[in-house]
Amino acid sequence: MSQEISTSQPNKPEASRKREFSWRVATNLLTSFKYAWSGISYTFTTQRNFRIHLLIGALAISLGVSLHLQAIELAVIGITSGLVLALEVMNTAIESVVDLTVKQNYHELAKIAKDCAAGAVLVAALAAVLVAGILLLPPLLVLVRAAL
Repeated sequence: MSQEISTSQPNKPEASRKREFSWRVATNLLTSFKYAWSGISYTFTTQRNFRIHLLIGALAISLGVSLHLQAIELAVIGITSGLVLALEVMNTAIESVVDLTVKQNYHELAKIAKDCAAGAVLVAALAAVLVAGILLLPPLLVLVRAAL
């Protein structure tokens, strides 16, 4: 086992060592970003809720910009939207690992893991709605009253 993992060769600089098992570790920063983008792309392609959250987050930020919210308010909306998206990606990862483990069989612990991951997304989404409501509704109401 240790021979499989240790592929370093003496007398060679760290950067030029052959990485026989490079599929395990990204060889450089660009490769790391490629893997991360692949995960986001997979989630976008396969998860309807990710696309919905992305659209709602973009709409909330756009509305905030058009309402001339302060930078800190836009940042809070962006952070909460980003948290929801990040949790959707994690939820997808957890569901994939659970499905890999139990295959087509039902297992109560698999259900719990998947339900809890989905619950984390729901909690974050509800928090994002609360934040957006607190930050967007007052200036939106002022704009609507001015139009009447």
